[in-house]
Amino acid sequence: MARDSKIDQLAEVRLFSAFTKKELGLISRASDEVSVPAGKELVRQGAPGHEFFLILEGECSVRRDGRHVATLKDGDYFGELALLDRGPRNATVVAETPVKLLVLGQREFNGVLDEVPVLAHKMLMIMATRVREADARAATH
Repeated sequence: MARDSKIDQLAEVRLFSAFTKKELGLISRASDEVSVPAGKELVRQGAPGHEFFLILEGECSVRRDGRHVATLKDGDYFGELALLDRGPRNATVVAETPVKLLVLGQREFNGVLDEVPVLAHKMLMIMATRVREADARAATH
């Protein structure tokens, strides 16, 4: 996949939304493009998370407690919290078709943050916004 296309797709990921093209280029270079066959389990609910996945092509199903809860397609992503901690996965994700992914490991991501510390500050602002939105949603229910 062309580098600019990967950068454009990374720019759509909320966790990276405040990053410049140059910063997204660092993320792109730190990640690997991987192809997996249909039926491959990508993450398992309850297992520790170590990677972030961006779907470049294909379709995946998301199951929580054995129930189908979502279908992810081109441009969708999952596992972003694994970049920040090694907490347990909250769902199982399985490739329903052959899938091409951009995979970013926690160690590689931390290397980028060490290289460009301002990115950590940008991510903290984005995460704070997400927490505030989650709190607001919880307060209305």
